[in-house]
Amino acid sequence: MIHELRIYRCVPGRLPALLNRFETITLKLWAKHGIRQAGFWTTLIGESNQDLHYLLAWESLAEREAKWNAFAADPEWLKARAETEKDGAIVAQVTNAILQPTGFSSVK
Repeated sequence: MIHELRIYRCVPGRLPALLNRFETITLKLWAKHGIRQAGFWTTLIGESNQDLHYLLAWESLAEREAKWNAFAADPEWLKARAETEKDGAIVAQVTNAILQPTGFSSVK
C-alpha cells in the first residue's frame, strides 16, 4: 500500500468552495472510479489556513495512474469542475508526494 499526499493551496477566500466541491461532488466521483481517501485536513495552526491536505490510498503506482487518469478525464468531473470555477479559480497551487510506509509504520 502506498499513499499520496496532496496539498491544495486555495485562492484566498476560496477554501469553503473547495471543501463544498469535495463534499458534494468529488467524493462521489472518486467512489465511482474506486479512489480511496484516507483522510482530509485543513490547517488549524501553520503556514496557511487556506490549505487542504488529504491522503489517497493506492495498492500500486499502476492503480493510481489508471484510476486517477480515468477520474481526471470523466466528463461529469470536467463539467462539475468548470461549473464550480465559473466565478474564478479555487485552487492556486497543488503539490503532491507519493509516500511508502517504513518497516516500523503502523500503516502497511
